[in-house]
Amino acid sequence: MSSSPDQATAQAFASSWNNLPAGSVYTRAQFEDWMAPLTATDVKDRQVLELGCGNASLLLHCCAWRPARLVGVDLGASVDTARVNTAAYSFVEIVQADLVAYDAGGYDLVYCIGVLHHLKDPRRGFAAVLRNTRPAGQFHCWVYAREGNAIVIALVEPIRKFASRLPWWVTKYLIATPLVFPYFVYAKALSWLHQRFPQAAPRWLGWAPLREYSLWIAQRDFAFFRHVAFDQLVTPQTTYLSRAELEEWLSDADVEPGSGYVIQRNGNSWKFGGRRRSPSGATETAGKP
Repeated sequence: MSSSPDQATAQAFASSWNNLPAGSVYTRAQFEDWMAPLTATDVKDRQVLELGCGNASLLLHCCAWRPARLVGVDLGASVDTARVNTAAYSFVEIVQADLVAYDAGGYDLVYCIGVLHHLKDPRRGFAAVLRNTRPAGQFHCWVYAREGNAIVIALVEPIRKFASRLPWWVTKYLIATPLVFPYFVYAKALSWLHQRFPQAAPRWLGWAPLREYSLWIAQRDFAFFRHVAFDQLVTPQTTYLSRAELEEWLSDADVEPGSGYVIQRNGNSWKFGGRRRSPSGATETAGKP
């Protein structure tokens, strides 16, 4: 695993995941938002794989959808925390491996949330998503968008390139914490204005930078804002992907024609997925990897 080009990124994120309280940092509503248009019906009694599971914050919510088997893969030491967080679920397995090279057969559903854009080669990561999806199985991903993130690319990216080289605690407490406070105030103020003036605010503030995303994250407390800022600053690698790039990925010969979708989320990210192409006559019943 040490030879992986993504090892440094995995170590950086492990420093984030392994210094959080036990359990999930995300709410059930956040998980369901990230996974839509998939629902519990797509998971129940299925063989499911998460590529890039971190501390199992998403896996824990996926457990409530009752898959037959749920496997989480991560390259970093966050797998230790993930195993602790999921110890109560006998159908969960945590594997430490490079997701880009991982090949464990066909799962009914493979999902990869917030990971591909941090890989040295995001396209190879998507190839792993497809490779681990069984014929006629489903796959679902979420990534940062190039569209809608101009201010983040202009202001945050230069800081990330510096901060990602520092000890994690310096990045979290001395850089991410003070820097995210003005944005915390901005997002909360934007949310208050939309609640106070529900008809007029969208007209007045349609121009506001990161408006949709800010209204979404404003539902959370300052600790979550800091977590998100730290996640963005601690990683050595971030790629912002365009809709055109994702549509090109979905034109892969292994993707079932007509099954692909690309959905904008909060104005600055993409959810995309589809089905793996099945041989003639294949069924869509649950399989086993």
